[in-house]
Amino acid sequence: MTAVPATHSGAETQPASRAAARGRRSLAAALLLGAAGAAAVLLASGQTWAEGTAAVGGGSVPLEADGRDVTGLPAALAVVGLAALVALFAVRRAGRVIVSALLALSGAGAAAAAFLGASDGAALDERARQTTGDTAAAAAGLTHTAWPYVTGLAGLLILAAGLLALRYGTSWPAMSGRYEREGGAARGGRRPAAVDTVDTDRPEELWKALDRGEDPTGGR
Repeated sequence: MTAVPATHSGAETQPASRAAARGRRSLAAALLLGAAGAAAVLLASGQTWAEGTAAVGGGSVPLEADGRDVTGLPAALAVVGLAALVALFAVRRAGRVIVSALLALSGAGAAAAAFLGASDGAALDERARQTTGDTAAAAAGLTHTAWPYVTGLAGLLILAAGLLALRYGTSWPAMSGRYEREGGAARGGRRPAAVDTVDTDRPEELWKALDRGEDPTGGR
């Protein structure tokens, strides 16, 4: 009697399924961290970071400076981070590594600029000079709010998204990768595989077709 060799298809698919699940989780986490971090940086950098007073005549007037008065770097880098987050799905291989590094660096730069600006008093001194018309004026009673630290922590979220992209980004899907392969096969003379008819009036069917790498419009 001839023994039938045992198959290991189930065991072989388990690591692949775990890797796919890990990739989906890392992708979702990076998107959430990057988008939330950038939004929080933009919001927090527009809040009041420093407060004080300026002497005018026999009294004083209140002064305040927001994050963009102190440093415009966190907000600018947050916009760069958002652009890099979107660009992750338009590039592949080495391009994705470069964009992931840019995402991480934008988060690190935003955090560093915010933490360094947490004790800055130059912006409020400039407000004092503008208010009094005295080029030698300086703000008195200088205090700082918690918003610079909120901005810095939000920048760290962008950094975390970039680190996730550097670690797992090469396994994430690209928006145009499957369509490019199908287009290349058609140009090479090979007929693309037939696809199922998609009901374009049902959004869930459109998403399923895109996930399979099919053109839900049927080339229309």
